[in-house]
Amino acid sequence: MDGKRALLDGRVAMITGASSGIGAAAARLFAQEGAAVVLMARRKERLDALVEEIRDGGGRALGVAGDVTSSQDVAQAVRAAVDTFGTLDAAFNNAGYATAGTPLHETDDETYDRTLDVNVRGVWNCLRHQIPVMLRSPCGGSVVNTSSVAGTRATGASAAYVAAKHAVIGLTRAAALEYGRSGVRCNALVVGATRTEMMDGVLAAVPELEEVFMAESVQRRICAPVEVAQAAAWLCSERASFITGAAMAVDGGASAV
Repeated sequence: MDGKRALLDGRVAMITGASSGIGAAAARLFAQEGAAVVLMARRKERLDALVEEIRDGGGRALGVAGDVTSSQDVAQAVRAAVDTFGTLDAAFNNAGYATAGTPLHETDDETYDRTLDVNVRGVWNCLRHQIPVMLRSPCGGSVVNTSSVAGTRATGASAAYVAAKHAVIGLTRAAALEYGRSGVRCNALVVGATRTEMMDGVLAAVPELEEVFMAESVQRRICAPVEVAQAAAWLCSERASFITGAAMAVDGGASAV
């Protein structure tokens, strides 16, 4: 770091959805920026490989396999953070789920339930278990939740996904209001189309969406996962100390169109 203090030096950060895409990029970046990272995802083999990679690079990392839709799994990950590193003062609640844009009247109950469970209940579970630990920390805490451009307007994504990502912003703002005076900041990222495995699955089902996503960005490109991770790392750091309750766009200008 050329003698400069790393962005997240001394922090302990929990990252969900960490086995691929934005979560994996964040895991690597947060560790490079000095954080001890507690990584949560369902795919244990991938998680273990990423933890090993970070440790081999001199970073501090712990993997906890689990599903964010399970309150018990999230509680276990938070306990592991405290037991291993002594505290938890940053969180990037990034786990998400999306499908190709099926019309509302053709969306089945299973798709609706899974979309709301992962994207909303998952964030809810994380906030419920992360915030109490942060309230006990003398340095407070910072939470970043992954929303989407679909959380600010209808985008052509499935109606269930649009509803879920709107809810993430609502939860974020409610938490910011409730806990701001206690030293816990809470912000959301309004993420545009990003080149992840989940996105690749959507594009495989509906290839023409790639041109739609490219056209939405004034930069005429799809975001790289590390670009979202950089925004999350900054919001988790002291450099964003006066920012809470914000829904910050990382969308290549899609919100400006």
